[in-house]
Amino acid sequence: MRSLTERLRQESRGTSAYERLLATEDPDELADVLTAAAQPLWARELAAFRLGVAGDRRAFESLVLLLNHRDPPRCASAAHALARLGDPRTARAAAALATNELRVAYALHPVRLLVVLRAPESVPALITTLERRLRPHDPYRRVALACVEGLGTLGDVRARRVLNEALAHPTLAEAAVHALTRIPRPR
Repeated sequence: MRSLTERLRQESRGTSAYERLLATEDPDELADVLTAAAQPLWARELAAFRLGVAGDRRAFESLVLLLNHRDPPRCASAAHALARLGDPRTARAAAALATNELRVAYALHPVRLLVVLRAPESVPALITTLERRLRPHDPYRRVALACVEGLGTLGDVRARRVLNEALAHPTLAEAAVHALTRIPRPR
């Protein structure tokens, strides 16, 4: 919350509107920011974040848009709020973003969110995303590494095949070895 508020204070230049959004305890006032015309991005992000961590599902759509933003700090704050929101649509949305090849440059935070959620969609989405990252000269190694580490954390036997394939990639091999040790062996 502190890094978010400092970043948004700078973006807003510490206006009274910023201070009001930061201080309000009225969820309807925050929700109004999400639907009102001509609201600056910092205001929408602050309102969505505050509603999300409070479990108010009116923030869902805004948080998903922010999760797919080109600015990593916005993605990180959205992922944090979505993890606390408790909306059943979150895992499906994160899986769609993580597996979207047109937006793979922004898939890091959706991948990490899927690990936190531990939803039924998590393992299949991480496997799909990692398989695509195992192509020669793929520039999205951070996304691939997040998938490998996430699959290890989730410990699902379905990940064994793709993690074995990741062993052949020098930038992923060490993480893949560690991930494979966390997956139960077949009996």
